[in-house]
Amino acid sequence: MNTLLHKNWWKYLSVALLLFTIIGGMLLPAPRLPILNETIRNLYFHVPMWFGMILLLLMSLVYSIKYLRGYNLQHDVVASAGVEVALWFGVLGLVTGMVWAKFTWGEYWSNDPKQLASAVGLLMYLAYFILRSAIDDDDKRALVSAVYNVVAFFVFIVLIGILPRLANSLHPGADGNPAFGQYDLDHWMRLVFYPAILGWTLLGVWLASLLVRLRLLALSGRQDD
Repeated sequence: MNTLLHKNWWKYLSVALLLFTIIGGMLLPAPRLPILNETIRNLYFHVPMWFGMILLLLMSLVYSIKYLRGYNLQHDVVASAGVEVALWFGVLGLVTGMVWAKFTWGEYWSNDPKQLASAVGLLMYLAYFILRSAIDDDDKRALVSAVYNVVAFFVFIVLIGILPRLANSLHPGADGNPAFGQYDLDHWMRLVFYPAILGWTLLGVWLASLLVRLRLLALSGRQDD
């Protein structure tokens, strides 16, 4: 029992951090900033989800490169699981961003460059799974997916991190609009925000690890046949 607890400590930590995010996000005070007001509490969900998404995509990139170096199908399994969980985090991040936009910009979708770039990036990763589903051979699917994933990661970073900054945007951090790090986020918000990033990221890794275990079992069954 002690060994099990020792191995799974980070899973319990993720649950504790997310509970703290939810409870602390509701109860702890937040600064009254113009326009944002109470909606600034969405910072505990929208931004950490995207942080977790990017870290999961980075993990997936590493395992795609590892596959290309050794052609180990287990690395392809880890890469695809990372992308799948990251995609869900991205969708949740986009939805929470739309809800935030409704309160601060006046509408859910305003064709803002950041919104458009994010949507295109997520569709690009959705195409990753459509591509995988079109190839039956495990080795060929893994090879094509790895190459696509490597290219997609760098295109995605350009889409969400560079292009929106070159255009007029309402989103924080774009075209002279200050990022949230430059706002007056008091110590109460920081107390919740940083644990939220770690909590969402650990949850993503946990979900990805469950997918990896399931897919490795399926892969083992196909190889036995």
